[in-house]
Amino acid sequence: MMENLDAVVLAGGAATRMGGADKPGLTVAGRTLLEHVVATVRAHDPNAGVTVVGPERESPRARYVREDPPGGGPVPALRAGLSHVSAPWVALLAADLPHLDPGHLAALATAAVGSGGAVFVDSGGREQWLTGIWHTDTLRTALAVYTGRSLHKLLGPLSPVHVPLTDAPADFDVDTPEALERVRRTLERPE
Repeated sequence: MMENLDAVVLAGGAATRMGGADKPGLTVAGRTLLEHVVATVRAHDPNAGVTVVGPERESPRARYVREDPPGGGPVPALRAGLSHVSAPWVALLAADLPHLDPGHLAALATAAVGSGGAVFVDSGGREQWLTGIWHTDTLRTALAVYTGRSLHKLLGPLSPVHVPLTDAPADFDVDTPEALERVRRTLERPE
């Protein structure tokens, strides 16, 4: 088990494929997408510090910060969030992961030990940069010299362990209104 994990949750994007909706605030099964992600982090590690990079909200309880400039993209958002991380390991997560569960975080944590980090890869072999666990110092060192805007170009050279996202629904993250409706149909089924 990985000791001492914090999380940075990116929740400030423009959600252009969602028509500009407040994607982290959309509800599925009685709670917002952001509430779900933060609850999953705390279920994995009850002592985790959680920093949400995005507009402040009443719920969930977390530290809220903004990137400079707000809406500047995932690299400035990571930079803003990482400055509040004190644990040796950090989960870097999107705010739109309704299927994320503590088992996913445990799999990433196990894979990351002995390396700089681990990320999920989808069935097509593509890295899911906003579902990963990283050694905090590895990210800080990379960010100190990186001037670009691409998470792929920042994180790819760090050679994270690839963890297949097996048995995951196609809508593991929610990028479109159609995906949101499919997730709601799946997760809001009457028992």
